[in-house]
Amino acid sequence: MIGLAGCSGGPEPPRSTGPYDAAADVSFGPAEGPEQAAVDPADPLRVTATSEESRITDVTAVDAAGRTVTGELTADGGAWTSTTPLAAGIEYTVEVATENRDGHPGRRTHVFTTKDADSTALEITFGPEAGTYGVGQPVIAELSEEVESREARAVVERLLTVESEPATEGTWHWADGATMHYRPAEYWPANATVRVSSELAGVHVQDGLRGAESEPLTIRTGDRVEAIADIGTLTMTVTSNGEVVRTMPMTTGKEGFRTREGKKVILGKEQHVRMNGSSIGIAQGSSEYYDLDVYWAARLTWSGEYVHGAPWSVGSHGAQNVSHGCTGLSTENARWFFEFAKVGDIVEHVNGYGNDMDLFGNGFGDWNMSWDDWRQGSALHGDAEAKPEPGDSGRLRPSL
Repeated sequence: MIGLAGCSGGPEPPRSTGPYDAAADVSFGPAEGPEQAAVDPADPLRVTATSEESRITDVTAVDAAGRTVTGELTADGGAWTSTTPLAAGIEYTVEVATENRDGHPGRRTHVFTTKDADSTALEITFGPEAGTYGVGQPVIAELSEEVESREARAVVERLLTVESEPATEGTWHWADGATMHYRPAEYWPANATVRVSSELAGVHVQDGLRGAESEPLTIRTGDRVEAIADIGTLTMTVTSNGEVVRTMPMTTGKEGFRTREGKKVILGKEQHVRMNGSSIGIAQGSSEYYDLDVYWAARLTWSGEYVHGAPWSVGSHGAQNVSHGCTGLSTENARWFFEFAKVGDIVEHVNGYGNDMDLFGNGFGDWNMSWDDWRQGSALHGDAEAKPEPGDSGRLRPSL
């Protein structure tokens, strides 16, 4: 009679047992040892295989806040090195997976702490303030300190998160060393939610500078409202979600005071503004001088360009340009636009004769830059350092 072979008696496959303790097979460089003093967060975390009998197969490192440290593992499994900066004054937990020559898996868990920061805190303030805006509103990050090198800027960008629902592609652009703007390739989706946050706290940015805690920001967009101010026909056409809502006769800047060409974002709304010619360099006594109470004004530039009510020139609306740079409407039309439009909505002047809208410094000219050029201003996506355009940073100088 032939006996039946049993299931036992042969060697177990390498992974049928639990992982062995790999404490003797890996080391953590300066972060090694439970008695080790806190390590310098400027140094990368390096995990090394110390035994010829095993290799590293995976490393997971997270801080106390749950943030993951990314890294690169050599092809032979001999070493893993972190590629994102460590934060200061933070506890990290590292899980290392190994494999010996027989294929048995090993595990080692190690905890270490980084030194407290001994440097200036980089604070970031996000804007605008929470609320509902037009689809042209960029997100702004104001930094408390200058960040100049491409490498340092990349550290900042990597740890700032902008998410929108519905999702849309976007990126940061460095307007200067302490100001970043974020916008999508196109305008934000209508009726979207945009959330902005930072994970820079404690992270080494550059010599003497570490990230600080930043307040997150949530804003929302409303309907997609755009106003096309056609200087060729002297009409302003307002659309909402692609549908024409109203077309109005207008006047814009005359010779010597031409209205800027291009896309502008409504910066604010003022029911009443006192405007006078001295704010734009027109001396009292000049035939061009003015001093007027202006109503229903939507600001387009910091230097004083508005869409506003201009009842004194209503006879020229739709016929000729007579203003000192602003877009003049009848009182009725200006009030309607003031109440219909939101901060963050787009006003675009086309077919005119003025200079192009500044990209930065005199309002938000962000949308006048192509998407490819916009990406060039990112330390992560561009091919070169951002080259800020000079802009007028003046404030409260209304034209008429």
